[in-house]
Amino acid sequence: MYAVIETGGKQYKVSEGDVLNVEKLPVSAGDKVTLDKVLVYSDGETVKVGTPYIEGAKVEADVVENGKGEKVIIFKFKAKKDYRKKQGHRQPYTMLKIASIGINA
Repeated sequence: MYAVIETGGKQYKVSEGDVLNVEKLPVSAGDKVTLDKVLVYSDGETVKVGTPYIEGAKVEADVVENGKGEKVIIFKFKAKKDYRKKQGHRQPYTMLKIASIGINA
């Protein structure tokens, strides 16, 4: 059983028990989240594809943690002009553990 969900402008293929990092959500660790933007749902025998979303389908997830990703270095310079700019960035994320995938048929 799997589903393809959309959150944070990205799409993820998830199954029960999966742990994934998504774009930061306004929730705290230990909360439960319901993701209702389900694009594709499969129970092993049949596959349902939404237009664009499947009505009544939802994915329940537990929030494991909120954190920041690895640091990315942004370095800009212009040759012979004495211009150098070094900047770092750490993208915030929310780690989710998928608890259940369901559809109201």
